[in-house]
Amino acid sequence: MAALLARPDEIMLEIGAGGELMVARLRVVIAALLLVLPLANVLGGGSVKDTLIGLGGALIVNIFAHLWLALARRRRLFRWLPFASSAFDVTATTVLLMVLGANHLPAGLNNLAAWCGYVVAIVLTAPRSDGRIALFAGALAIAQYSLLVLVVMATADSPEQLISSDYGAITLGGQAQRVLLLMVFTLITAMVVYRMQRLVEMSGTDGLTRLPNRTWLMYRVPRLFDSVRHDGDSLTLALIDLDHFKRINDTHGHHAGDRALRHVVSSLRELSEPGEWLVRIGGAEFVLLMRKPIGTAWERVDAIRRGLGERPFEPERGADSVALSFSAGLAGFPHEGTDLSRLLRRADGRLQQAKLQGRNRVIARDG
Repeated sequence: MAALLARPDEIMLEIGAGGELMVARLRVVIAALLLVLPLANVLGGGSVKDTLIGLGGALIVNIFAHLWLALARRRRLFRWLPFASSAFDVTATTVLLMVLGANHLPAGLNNLAAWCGYVVAIVLTAPRSDGRIALFAGALAIAQYSLLVLVVMATADSPEQLISSDYGAITLGGQAQRVLLLMVFTLITAMVVYRMQRLVEMSGTDGLTRLPNRTWLMYRVPRLFDSVRHDGDSLTLALIDLDHFKRINDTHGHHAGDRALRHVVSSLRELSEPGEWLVRIGGAEFVLLMRKPIGTAWERVDAIRRGLGERPFEPERGADSVALSFSAGLAGFPHEGTDLSRLLRRADGRLQQAKLQGRNRVIARDG
């Protein structure tokens, strides 16, 4: 439960934003189809009052559907959007049942087609990839429908008003079963979201070091760029490569190499400051992201380099310690690149300079 209630990571939030846009587009299609229902009612000999009510409701749903679509196109700008649009889907179903019940009480609770709107609203939270939204929509649907049941039961002047030849009889047992079904659909949807989160988490996390990996970097950096632009800040990317790391694998074995990597990651985490992101992109290569100008970032990375040198690694018990070092190349956003690939190329060029100059150094300028 704690995992479902936790804020998703950057990859899940980005996937969820795409899911919100997909749901918004589907909502527009469904809303457009609702405009056909009043026409069908007229052709079927329905009353003018029912037709006007249906037309008014369809127009309101269409207006909101296009509003949610316009907001969803501005990906992740409005953090409240998935909760608001899900609340709208649930509440629209409740309002529809209220309108039906106003004309005929049994229709307000026993109209299965309208009631299924709750199920659709709950299931459509899954593409948002956020367990909080699934639980929120389910809890809202259960609360609103339970309240509607109480209101209908209290409104009926006699048991006969709760019986209909078209919709059957309204009973507490039957309504309790529907509330239970809403709970089941909520739990199933939440479990699907949880499974999706775990799979994506595995794809965005390095198995050995538990650091974010290249997949995480590709999703996270564009959002970080937007934030830096909005705040008028600077961002520096440091491409780090451990010096002569292959010697540890060749001399002491791959098991020792894995332990050395975990030692390096532990040291870098301890030496890093809040607001800095360390990512393993493969082998003995890492990326460190810092919301700092490149000059200040050079001082930070060089201090980390010196700090790592003061923490030798012991390949095995009783063996001589091995001093670890790294070379690094830095690139600054936005003046040296406005996308991840350009920054990585610029940083890699400087990393190669550091290696040519003898390794165990940090380069922030070409030359």
